[in-house]
Amino acid sequence: MKFHLLAIGHRMPAWVAAGFEEYARRMPGDSPLLLREIKPQARTAGARGPGAIQRILHDEAQRLRAALPAGAVVVALDERGKTLTTLQWSQHVQGWLQGGRDVAFLIGGADGLESGLKDSAHLVLSLSSMTLPHQLVRIVLAEQLYRAMSLLSNHPYHRA
Repeated sequence: MKFHLLAIGHRMPAWVAAGFEEYARRMPGDSPLLLREIKPQARTAGARGPGAIQRILHDEAQRLRAALPAGAVVVALDERGKTLTTLQWSQHVQGWLQGGRDVAFLIGGADGLESGLKDSAHLVLSLSSMTLPHQLVRIVLAEQLYRAMSLLSNHPYHRA
């Protein structure tokens, strides 16, 4: 099974790519973490009128839906989502591993994710109750996935 990170945004600074890659390369070969960047919808001066943000979110949601692997468990990242302890998180990861289905994590752009996309997700997850820049969310998610895999394999990386 594979973990897919589908993120609105492209051309990230080198530190973002390096941080993500550091943890992605540590993942086990049979459970890789793959990144797919989705081009954000252009935000022009005319995109500030009534309903403009909703149109942008809708267009970005369509791009994310088109990139979803068939049959994947969908996890939407949102600051208002469910918060988990490390142990609870590792139990979710273990369940996904046992289920054998790919897991797709969705990270929105500057305006987040469309509500319909969150509503259709299997899980809406919060990495923090604070708003995090979507670039940093890539790194935090990758580290937390690696931490869960380490915990599940009794690797010393995770210390309770």
